[in-house]
Amino acid sequence: MSLSRPLSACRRTIPVRLSPAILLLVFCLLSGLACFRPAMARDEITWLEADAPPFFIEHGPDKGQGYEDVITAIIQHDMPDYVHHRLTATISRHYHDFKTGKKVCSVGLYKTPEREKFLYFSIPSFFTLPTVIIIKKDRFADFGNSKTVSLEKVLQKKDLLIGRAQNRSYGRYVDEILDRHKGAGNIFVYEGEQLSLNFFRMLQMDRLDGVIGLPEEAMYLAEKLGIRDRIMTLTIRENQRGMESWLSYAACSRTPWGKKVIARINEVLLKERPTERYRAAYERWLDPSSLENYRKLYRRVFLKLTSQAPARLPLTRP
Repeated sequence: MSLSRPLSACRRTIPVRLSPAILLLVFCLLSGLACFRPAMARDEITWLEADAPPFFIEHGPDKGQGYEDVITAIIQHDMPDYVHHRLTATISRHYHDFKTGKKVCSVGLYKTPEREKFLYFSIPSFFTLPTVIIIKKDRFADFGNSKTVSLEKVLQKKDLLIGRAQNRSYGRYVDEILDRHKGAGNIFVYEGEQLSLNFFRMLQMDRLDGVIGLPEEAMYLAEKLGIRDRIMTLTIRENQRGMESWLSYAACSRTPWGKKVIARINEVLLKERPTERYRAAYERWLDPSSLENYRKLYRRVFLKLTSQAPARLPLTRP
């Protein structure tokens, strides 16, 4: 009897157990080493803001509900390929960061020749009522008892002290006048935290005769200070020359990075501007009596601006 067995009878099947790491390695090798490519780090944007309600609201029950707060959030949501930060600072700090080419943007700025030297601008991002002169009702006679005034003529009255913010633009036509009167003793220039609120307190205490600002800014702060029935706004005649004073733009540092980001922001604006939620961000702060006319102009003017605004936009009546 032979003690030998066929070789085949001695073979045993030994199970091979591969660890998850080895399996992953094999998968990556078969898929062209894709697993070893590091995830591309997302670029960052810092959005510059100011404590200036109702554009940005930093405190109280309406915190984060300012119309620039809301539009910034919409843009951030539609640009998930970027990491977004928000920084509240003075306008001078904004200028410094823009001019030094940092990765910073702002959601709503007036376009001026000076700013175009260090900023790239989007298509129009906001369609707001133009700037006005904010006064106390009991000073109406000092402004000629007229609800429409010439800013040029107001500034020629050396007994009237008018407040304006340092480095803030008020639109093309108002800026041109303020530039001509730069350094005048009857223009009080101020910068600091809670800028708009401090201007209103000075107005309330008769330290200023008038403040240049936006209508919704006037009504919001007058309401908060409990003086709405004592405040009124005067239309600036020079703003009636065209629609540029109604338009503001998103802007980023004038660098290759900023140019690329503005292109993305334009895509978002074209998509979002026709939506109700976008329009409502600003409408919330308007007097109800002005809504119908505002919406007509929004459709007829604002939504048709799908590229950088031309140098002159004629004033369009609803």
